Amino acid sequence: MLLPFFTALRDAKVPVSLKEWLHLMEAMAKGVIGPGAEDTTGRSIDDFYHLSRAVLVKDEKHYDRFDQVFGKVFKGFEGPVAGDEVSAAIPEDWLKLLNEKYLTEEEKAQIEALGGFEKLMETLKQRLEEQKERHEGGNKWIGTGGTSPFGHGGYNPEGVRIGGPGKHGRAVKVWEKREFKNLDDSVELGTRNIKVALRRLRRFARTGAPDELDIDGTIDGTARQGWLDIQMRPERRNTIKVLLFFDIGGSMDGHIKMCEELFSAAKTEFKNLEFYYFHNCLYEGVWKDNRRRHAERIPTWDLIHKYGSDWRAIFVGDATMSPYEITIPGGSVEHWNEEAGAVWMRRAVEQWPKSVWLNPVGERHWTYTASVGLLQELMEHRMYPLTLSGLDDAMRTLTK
Repeated sequence: MLLPFFTALRDAKVPVSLKEWLHLMEAMAKGVIGPGAEDTTGRSIDDFYHLSRAVLVKDEKHYDRFDQVFGKVFKGFEGPVAGDEVSAAIPEDWLKLLNEKYLTEEEKAQIEALGGFEKLMETLKQRLEEQKERHEGGNKWIGTGGTSPFGHGGYNPEGVRIGGPGKHGRAVKVWEKREFKNLDDSVELGTRNIKVALRRLRRFARTGAPDELDIDGTIDGTARQGWLDIQMRPERRNTIKVLLFFDIGGSMDGHIKMCEELFSAAKTEFKNLEFYYFHNCLYEGVWKDNRRRHAERIPTWDLIHKYGSDWRAIFVGDATMSPYEITIPGGSVEHWNEEAGAVWMRRAVEQWPKSVWLNPVGERHWTYTASVGLLQELMEHRMYPLTLSGLDDAMRTLTK
């Protein structure tokens, strides 16, 4: 059973090395996990899950793939079987919280008519034990297309969806729901995951006032002098300097939350950070306050003269616009630009050679918009999707 598990993880592109696998075998041999709800090895399958994931998975973005492989190999996600303890998989307090948050008074009354949550879970367990075959339609058995509280594809406002896609979005509990899906490297980001990805862009140095205790230096100095010799040193800081340019308004309105998360994470990770707003394409002016963007514009030339080539520039936008906004003077939708947006983008890339463009739109959609291709060329094909893997690739580019 264990060797197929190893090969299945490798087939699913979870980077598991032979050394890590041997560490897992060693942990098993030394009894790191003990007996419990036993499988064929005499150990708890839950304990083995947590142990194997801790030893084999080096990056949390692979958690979801690991869960899928584990479920396939050990039948952990195949669905409930007769005799399973339902209450362990569906906590009562969790269901009650859902009841309070999402159900109307009428739906709560319908659940109570069945006997409440306790009765709902008890009935599910009983029917799992009684039912011997697949069932479609009807109002009692676990199946599809009926009005039973258990199954999928039918309708029951106080039901437990087991398998299959949701239809009405009203299930009290979705049986096959997995954790860690948001950590797959193809999904959009949250602030915590953005911070993890941004940390690739780090270069530490000790600069500034000596305000941190140097323990090694103090020990060495004390040993040499024969008396307490306290040594201080500057704090170790990330010296990378970052310019953030956010496209704002229009088609970017649907990506505000993602940009806010990126902005929040970047402010935490980079001490040397400056940000500016633009609309669609970079032109002769940018701004810091969207409420006063017409009255208080900052000339782009000032930025080019102020921030040296050692700054990293990150442009964030969906790159969706009329091609004329990039290619011809006067193409901007908001003002008359004397020089084409492409001219200003080239100047920016020349001034900040280490620059990237982050696009919140899925990469599979880029070919449908001509302006995306134009900006890709201007950015020398350093445009990346705003996903975990895309942000990771962008930070690798900026560190070269």
